[in-house]
Amino acid sequence: MRRKGDLPTKVCATCGRPFTWRRKWADDWDEVRYCSQRCRRGRHPAPAGDDG
Repeated sequence: MRRKGDLPTKVCATCGRPFTWRRKWADDWDEVRYCSQRCRRGRHPAPAGDDG
């Protein structure tokens, strides 16, 4: 059994947050780009620099 910390991670193409491998993505992990359906629907890139 693997620990969650040992699973591969990626950065979401929309929000820029890291997300970890899930079993439902086992067959197509190389093609996964978004952390959630909400990010997939949005597809708006995160702002480059929000200095406030």
